Amino acid sequence: MANLHRGEIEAQLNGERYCLVLTLGALAELEAAFGDADMLALAARFESGRFSARDLMRVIGAGLRGAGSSIKDEDVAHLQAEGGVTGFVDIVARLLAATFGGAQDATAEPTLAAPTVAVSSLAVPSRAGTGGGAAARSPFPGTT
Repeated sequence: MANLHRGEIEAQLNGERYCLVLTLGALAELEAAFGDADMLALAARFESGRFSARDLMRVIGAGLRGAGSSIKDEDVAHLQAEGGVTGFVDIVARLLAATFGGAQDATAEPTLAAPTVAVSSLAVPSRAGTGGGAAARSPFPGTT
């Protein structure tokens, strides 16, 4: 069973249940695949809500590999999801919500809504002397 507190979701592919999670390694893999410089650029890409079929395939493949599968993106292309393309979009939306802080949304009923990624929640606090000032948000509330 998937643990939403660790960013995991469950998905049914080819009639079997799978666990997916975007680990740090999976996110690095996606940065390289999409040519994004960092996680903020990756999050901004996802926030746009525009995905090609190849994008869906890459995100699902990275999520499966993050959960321990050895599946290749080319093999993901041959999987079937309940609901067809809509099912794949739902899997990616729930996976991104679980990864980027919307874990409560990852349990909701499937929708076609574009995933919302809170880019500001990924902000890295500035270090003293770098001009960031008091306005910088910490990704770890309650710590100094």
